[in-house]
Amino acid sequence: MAEKTEAPELSYEESREELNNVVRRLESGGLTLQESLALWERGEELARICERWLEGARAKLAAAMDERRADEPQDSDAPF
Repeated sequence: MAEKTEAPELSYEESREELNNVVRRLESGGLTLQESLALWERGEELARICERWLEGARAKLAAAMDERRADEPQDSDAPF
């Protein structure tokens, strides 16, 4: 049996743009139920990809902020 190879993941921007297109198509109507369901499923997948990118960005930002705080001198007279 052949292994299923996954396509490379889209960038956040690509995923968001495609998701916007999916939403526009769904909102425009005129689709069959099968087409609507397929678009809905694709939209859910794209939303998960976007969320993974955002979670990764939040984690990197938090780590950078933690590192910056660790490098700052601890001045007990500072007002903040």
